[in-house]
Amino acid sequence: MASRRPDSFDGLGYRGRDDPLYGAGYPVRSAGAPAEPQLHHWVTTPPDIPGSRNLHPGERTPLFDDAPGEIAGSASGWEAPNPGMPPAEQLNRFAGFSVGFVSLFTENVLSHPCIVFRRQCQVNYHARCYHLTPFTAVAVMYSITKAQGVKALWKGMGSTFIVHGVTLGAEGIISEFTPLPRELPHRCSWKQVAGHFLLKGLTAVVALPFYCASLIETVQSEIVRDESSSGLLDCVREGVARLLGVGAPHSRRLLPLRCLLLPAALHAILRYAVATSIQRVVLWLHQRSKKQRAEPSNPLDAYFPELAASWAGSLVADVVLFPLETVLHRLALQGTRTIIDATDGVVAVGNGGSPLVVPVNTQYDGFSDCLHAISRKEGGAGFYRGFGVLVAQYALHGALLSCYLATTKSHQIVSPPPQ
Repeated sequence: MASRRPDSFDGLGYRGRDDPLYGAGYPVRSAGAPAEPQLHHWVTTPPDIPGSRNLHPGERTPLFDDAPGEIAGSASGWEAPNPGMPPAEQLNRFAGFSVGFVSLFTENVLSHPCIVFRRQCQVNYHARCYHLTPFTAVAVMYSITKAQGVKALWKGMGSTFIVHGVTLGAEGIISEFTPLPRELPHRCSWKQVAGHFLLKGLTAVVALPFYCASLIETVQSEIVRDESSSGLLDCVREGVARLLGVGAPHSRRLLPLRCLLLPAALHAILRYAVATSIQRVVLWLHQRSKKQRAEPSNPLDAYFPELAASWAGSLVADVVLFPLETVLHRLALQGTRTIIDATDGVVAVGNGGSPLVVPVNTQYDGFSDCLHAISRKEGGAGFYRGFGVLVAQYALHGALLSCYLATTKSHQIVSPPPQ
């Protein structure tokens, strides 16, 4: 067999790739990526392994001339990050995610005691104290916690997450099988807006039975709660039972769900419309003021306006629709034989210092009857029972969000620019 070794082969001095006869069959390449032009002077035979000894006399491998990180970075076309200092963009994204997480955690977990006591105030028509300011509510909440434990103000929190999940799932399913848009574009027609609001109303109607079951778990007193029958999925079971009209016996005053469809859909649509409108107005004002000042140096300033706009939108929506929410809660709780804590803070003499409990025994015939009864017997302030707790809830949310943002901005580490 004839030897295929070229006559010009001379060991370390061989440069077969420069020969047009043999160079075309061996394209230049490096480990895992195309070789750069500056590496052609030392790579000779495939595969071109960095640090190999296929060199000409007097040449040194780049493994000894440059750092391995620099060779790998230049060979692959990107700069290797410094392992001791993360990039500034990653820190900014993490900081924005953490601020959003703190906002959600505060809104759904830390604020839950305020939601519990606010709902108890709304349905307790016996109470003499309306708790229109946060100062009167704090003392009663402390007495309930001292007598029943910390869990007394965090009851029903699992059911609220179930209601959120049912709402999101129903909205997604309805939007998939109907032409109702789930998201509105920047420029949309009135038909699209009407369809979007209709989707919000239908979603609230679907989640209404589970919302009623969650409301009962939230306001039910821990003194009369049966721990053996309480579970995370009780909200689903009670919601299905309320929908089908089976399960635990209720009073004859229990209103059918068809009487609650209009208040529930109206509350959901109006709350979404008000919150979205306020949020867009706040963002528009921020963008307008942003043009008159210099660009913010801290990238976190891009996350805070959206969170602040969402906070302001939810606050205005809850304040405006507080009377409608009071009526909805009273209608949903009527006839369920629910026993709540006394929101006046009255202490029982013979019960070891535990707050008294009161039953909910309303007799409204419907939405309009509930409106007239509250206005006639309790006055205009009766629609705002527990309003001070709502103020405390959003004050806590805003304070924690501002403090965390200020702390994050002061401790933010920005990687130094490349030399």
